[in-house]
Amino acid sequence: MISSMTGYGSGKSTYGTLEIAVELKSVNNRYLDVSVRLPRNLLFAEELVKSQVGGHISRGKVDVFVTLDASKADDVVISVNENLARAYTAALRAIADRCAVADDVTATAVGRMPEVFSVEKREVDREAVSAALTQAAELALEEFDAMRAREGEKLRADILSRIDALEEMVSYVEKRSPETVADYRARLEQRLREVLESVQVDEARLLTEAAVFADKIAVDEETVRLRSHFDQMRVMLQAGSPVGRKLDFLIQEFNRETNTIGSKCNDRDITRTVVDMKAEIEKIREQIQNIE
Repeated sequence: MISSMTGYGSGKSTYGTLEIAVELKSVNNRYLDVSVRLPRNLLFAEELVKSQVGGHISRGKVDVFVTLDASKADDVVISVNENLARAYTAALRAIADRCAVADDVTATAVGRMPEVFSVEKREVDREAVSAALTQAAELALEEFDAMRAREGEKLRADILSRIDALEEMVSYVEKRSPETVADYRARLEQRLREVLESVQVDEARLLTEAAVFADKIAVDEETVRLRSHFDQMRVMLQAGSPVGRKLDFLIQEFNRETNTIGSKCNDRDITRTVVDMKAEIEKIREQIQNIE
């Protein structure tokens, strides 16, 4: 199955009262580039997520976003610095005595003093959190792979249809090439008759010139190789991903053979066909850039 490098997926999992959400998206890239954005308390799991993503995609730029919803969590611990609270209380009462003011020291007033309370989060169970994160990531990757497979099937169908169109053009070039030699022979004979007027044209010389011209513009080797390349690309598209790099190399061969045909033939109709072939090849090349 052919897969596109472009996709999106999301998944969620829970760990106690915490909810972990994973979203990932990818775009084309020559190599695999995974970027993971995690909350600070989950930074320890970065390599775990990268490894998991690497098991599903071989190239592309993948951005992974992990969020942690702790709104329902009871993992906050509030501690009281009793020694500091007593010191604040004694100091406030001393001020009341020395300044002859009312002693209105309350727990609320002391609690407002700096560093009386400290708020901390309980340590998370890394193993349990990693398991929940892995589960959420796997759900996201399943959706991600499904989307890439759908896009890949569209790419495969489009490329195959363009290969069929290229084959029709190659057939036209193969049919037109001998006609080009016949046209050349007729034009050459006419010019010779005009130059020599009443003098008999040497038929052997005409045949020799036509043979030299036919050999010069022969594109049989190029069209045979192109058909072989077409078959090879069809096989690759059926084999499944990852074949993007191989297809990229093969499309260069398409271009090379087509350019050779264009340089050999000076026939107007064949030249037009070669231009159309190059346009189709470029469209295939653009599509291949999306294949893993």
